Amino acid sequence: MKRRKFLKNGALYSAATGASLFIGEKNVTQKAALSEKIEKVKRAMLSMQRYAWEQGVAAQAMLESGETEWVILMAKDAVLRQLDDGRLAVVSSNQGVTDPAANGEAVLFAAKTTGDSTLQRGAENMLDYLLTKAPKTKDGTLYHIVHKPQVWVDSMYMAPPFIAVAGRPGEAVKQIEGFRKLLWNPEKKLFSQIWDDDLNDFYRKDFWGVGNGWAAAGMARVIKALPQQMAREKKRLVSYVREVIDGCLAYQRLDGLFHDVVDNPKTFIETNLSQMLAYSIYRGIQGRWLDVSYRKHADRMRKAAHQKVDKYGLVQDVCGAPNFESAGTATEGQAFFILMETAASECPSS
Repeated sequence: MKRRKFLKNGALYSAATGASLFIGEKNVTQKAALSEKIEKVKRAMLSMQRYAWEQGVAAQAMLESGETEWVILMAKDAVLRQLDDGRLAVVSSNQGVTDPAANGEAVLFAAKTTGDSTLQRGAENMLDYLLTKAPKTKDGTLYHIVHKPQVWVDSMYMAPPFIAVAGRPGEAVKQIEGFRKLLWNPEKKLFSQIWDDDLNDFYRKDFWGVGNGWAAAGMARVIKALPQQMAREKKRLVSYVREVIDGCLAYQRLDGLFHDVVDNPKTFIETNLSQMLAYSIYRGIQGRWLDVSYRKHADRMRKAAHQKVDKYGLVQDVCGAPNFESAGTATEGQAFFILMETAASECPSS
């Protein structure tokens, strides 16, 4: 499993002593401390109640960290709670259009791993919903919710990665281009959060930090999924990820963190954007599409995030559930700590 491989790699965090962030192969005590911290973060994540996107990002964290049995179990429950229209993992609220698709890659992986036809149909029905049933703008860009004609930056993570791995990479790129057309601010090099077609204007123009993290991480996953014959599209997406990382870094605090609204220092200090950007940078370096000079920024953000993990494994001061209006804890904050750690462990040091 990748988790075991992870423990053998260098570049590990010194959780036990607070000394150097990165440690060598020989320090068994420090590696064991890191392993235990990650397990605590996972346990805390799995204890949380989860809506569709939260189940999806948690399952993705398990998938990338090599926890195959957990992925299968979480995928089965996502399909158990699938609506007739194809949306996965829906509990209580059924307003999300793209949020359920965050489960898609995990369900597809579980279907291929087990040969379970129910899981395969679950993945196919989720894809069919996105392609043929989901509400969209006139140019075919997915709305984020069913009851308002709104495009949210969150959708850049929720839907395109699954669409790409499900065999429709061209559609995945098309969706990213549609989101970017409406939400990207070229002067700030940041994404606004919500566009509203009825208003023909932004419903929320603020440059929400976690929203920009969703965009960077989602595009990084799509880049990985694109086939070789889409080199031109990959190059374009790489430039998009680099731009949003640079845009965020321009507002990074001295402690390695960011404000909830990236360019507004009056908003609360938030943890998860640092994890999301660190994940994206490590994946970019691993994929050889991002220069290794970015690693120092990822390492700094990773160190800041580690300092936010409490004794129960809860990553504190992320944009907090259930309303995401203040610093707190959230499934996605837990998941991106795991995603960040997995990506760091698989990222070459030079």
